[in-house]
Amino acid sequence: MTECRGLLRPMRPSDLDWVAEQEALAHVSPWSIGHFRDSIQAGYSCWVFVDSDTAIGYAVLMTVLDEAHLLNITVVGASRRQGWGARLLEAIASAAYDNGARQMFLEVRPSNLPARGLYEKHGFRIIGRRPGYYPGVDGQREDAIVMHRELAHE
Repeated sequence: MTECRGLLRPMRPSDLDWVAEQEALAHVSPWSIGHFRDSIQAGYSCWVFVDSDTAIGYAVLMTVLDEAHLLNITVVGASRRQGWGARLLEAIASAAYDNGARQMFLEVRPSNLPARGLYEKHGFRIIGRRPGYYPGVDGQREDAIVMHRELAHE
């Protein structure tokens, strides 16, 4: 039996309620449904990641010239810690490359150690820091670590 590795499909307006619900469950300062709607309308690459017809994640990627900027990536609920984040990240990197991007950037909270480990394992390197970038709890703000990776066809 061949292992299913997940499939990217474009995010549709009919996905937005589910995506916003999952976002609220997964993040300290979640995007609103409007953020996702605006991203689709702006022409960003908005994806839902599925396995056996079950949505297990989503991502939003903005591409300008040869640069892709990963704005949001999430694996949902029970699908976490099963390798899906790595598969989703690589699928997005491949899609970005196919659309002309040759490098990818992202921001991540310093406190998000699992995400940082995933990004580093997949070739992202720290290139900077944005002080007070993320809203936090109790009115506090958290810095963002800026990461970069060259893209290649794999």
